[in-house]
Amino acid sequence: MIDESQLASLHTQVLALTFGLALLLGAVIQRSHFCIMGAVSDAVLTRDWSRARLWALAAALAMLGFGLLAQAGWVRAEQTAYGGVRLLWASNLLGGVLFGVGMVLASGCGAKTLVRLGGGNLKSLVVLLVMGLSGFMTMRGLTAVWRDATVDKLVLQLPASQDLPSLLSLPPLAVAAVVALPLLVFAMRGANRALWLGGLGVGVLATLLWALTSRFAFVSEHPVTLEPFFAATTNNRPESFSFVGPTAGLLDWLIYFSDSNKRLSVGVVSVLGVIAGGAAAALAAREFRWEGFRQTDDLVNHLIGALLMGIGGVMAVGCTFGQGITGLSTLSLGSLLAVSGIVGGAVLGVRWQLWRAERG
Repeated sequence: MIDESQLASLHTQVLALTFGLALLLGAVIQRSHFCIMGAVSDAVLTRDWSRARLWALAAALAMLGFGLLAQAGWVRAEQTAYGGVRLLWASNLLGGVLFGVGMVLASGCGAKTLVRLGGGNLKSLVVLLVMGLSGFMTMRGLTAVWRDATVDKLVLQLPASQDLPSLLSLPPLAVAAVVALPLLVFAMRGANRALWLGGLGVGVLATLLWALTSRFAFVSEHPVTLEPFFAATTNNRPESFSFVGPTAGLLDWLIYFSDSNKRLSVGVVSVLGVIAGGAAAALAAREFRWEGFRQTDDLVNHLIGALLMGIGGVMAVGCTFGQGITGLSTLSLGSLLAVSGIVGGAVLGVRWQLWRAERG
């Protein structure tokens, strides 16, 4: 058993490694233009499936990566935020729809917002602050009370953890391979340099963070509680990249910085790392430039979009990255519902914007 000083050292090491992985993720997203909102928009408006293929490759590799870790006994889906026998189907689905509509109004998903902020986009700063505030409200505040009294009561109790390998009683890697194969086939039909950079980078980095938080950060006995412990994680369980809840966590940490009980977590550090990675890549490519709002309508759209992203992201237990990559990697039914809602909401948002443009 480790002592408290060793645990503190492990905490610092986990955060440092997380920041490094998030830094790389921000740079990969910036250079490859990875954006799930953009993927849906391209497919709806121009029938361009390039960014959808990039997403498919990243999701497939994340599934295979998590399946490999689960097969090795490093992590189990039921240990994560995406597993468990309680399927919050209404929250997952409705939250996904709200987030999908919101990200269209706000001009990008959570990860893209962080990367754009790193590149000097001050509109993304407004989105980040409002998304974090509304996300925090939906975790612990006014909208949390509403959420708990309505959609969270609509629950299905499953016979096993909601991930497909547990429900089917099959090896995790085998199920992951079956599900990932059609995604890989779809992705490879339009393979190019950007696809490989973005898809490989995102999928591998998501897997590495799973490995870091489930294996390297694991302590079999906490020196005080004597319980199993995952150092530096948000809720004492393995996690990978997600950006709505952690953005709320960043605001909480900044506001209550003097409270000794508030400590940096993997989620908060990953938000900071992606911003830094986006900034580094933008500066290296000489693409950094300040950008702000020029019209009131644009500001209003971004404010409403950010509000919906924060509420929807918490209800759905993740954003386009938290559910669209990290959640899907666990093959969770809740993640499948959330991603379906996000895509459906994004399609509605894009078509509404197109309708408005045609009328204007």
